[in-house]
Amino acid sequence: MVSGLKEAMLFETLLSGDVRCGVCARRCTIAPDKTGFCRVRKNVGGTLYALNYGYISSEAIDPIEKKPLYHFLPGTTTYSLGTFGCNFHCRHCQNHAISMPDESVYKAMFSDLGLSRFGEVVTPDEVIQRALLLDTKSISFTYNEPAVWFEFVYDTAVLAKENGLSVILVTNGYMTPEALEKLAPYVDAYRVDLKSFTENFYSEICSAHLNPVLESILKAKELGLYIEIVTLIIPGQNDGIEEAESAASWIIQNLGAETPVHLNAFLPHHQMEDIKSTSSAILERLRSIYMNVGLNYVYIGNTISDFQNTYCPECRSLLINRIYSFGESTADLDRIGDEFRCGRCGRIISLICPNDIDF
Repeated sequence: MVSGLKEAMLFETLLSGDVRCGVCARRCTIAPDKTGFCRVRKNVGGTLYALNYGYISSEAIDPIEKKPLYHFLPGTTTYSLGTFGCNFHCRHCQNHAISMPDESVYKAMFSDLGLSRFGEVVTPDEVIQRALLLDTKSISFTYNEPAVWFEFVYDTAVLAKENGLSVILVTNGYMTPEALEKLAPYVDAYRVDLKSFTENFYSEICSAHLNPVLESILKAKELGLYIEIVTLIIPGQNDGIEEAESAASWIIQNLGAETPVHLNAFLPHHQMEDIKSTSSAILERLRSIYMNVGLNYVYIGNTISDFQNTYCPECRSLLINRIYSFGESTADLDRIGDEFRCGRCGRIISLICPNDIDF
């Protein structure tokens, strides 16, 4: 058996012998001996198999703020790992070497050659042991889309919960409702990309659609997952004032004004190398729009900015300084049990940080 071969979850076999995958919103119908859009889920004799089970393309110990998550387990480290494949084909992808690898990687998955040249094969238990040994508080499935690694993510998340580790999905938000329902009991944080608030951007830039992303965010909220949102701001593509106002209004109405939002600078990459990096002026203008609509925590990322810091929404005191040291708190942040308050005005600050974490 191919070392990464694992019978998939959430699929149905059709009378024709095709299979329909139920993990992501594409719901690919896959003919025998073919793979879906992600190229890592294959129909073998009317059964869907994951080809990348346990294959690690990338791993690291990161500050959790690098995900970015600013209000969830602040000041801690997370064991980050990813595999190969993706259900988006973003023209600006920063990790295209693993999300859309060349043919040699897929050929290795389809054979008995393994992936020794391309990645390491591990078990869920080995992932847990590494996270514990390295004294991290969480595991982050990141670098590529976790949905295409669904079986491995699920098995690992179940073990993580048993061992007191939090689980984070860094996702494009294209999971189906049934996939989210299956994972939700074992997942804590849903760090989701809202790449744009227009259908045109999703269809032209990502080969995807907007509505399934919005639906997945609402489903994650319904299931009680902690949510932070990231939008990579690409000049001339998703930096319009009306779009910013619409996105901010949707977030407030559906998730609440306390939801952290990250507006990150674009850097020329992949098929969009001809577009200039996002200027500080664009990012700060959009941040002002989001704040004026009513969001309380809007951050600027991928560049040095005072707006990486957390300020009190009431009195604007500096509460957390992240410019030089992620998670460095100031004396103005008081803690009473699990609750944090601004030391100057007493406003409750939305942070998730259990008592056993010294922050």
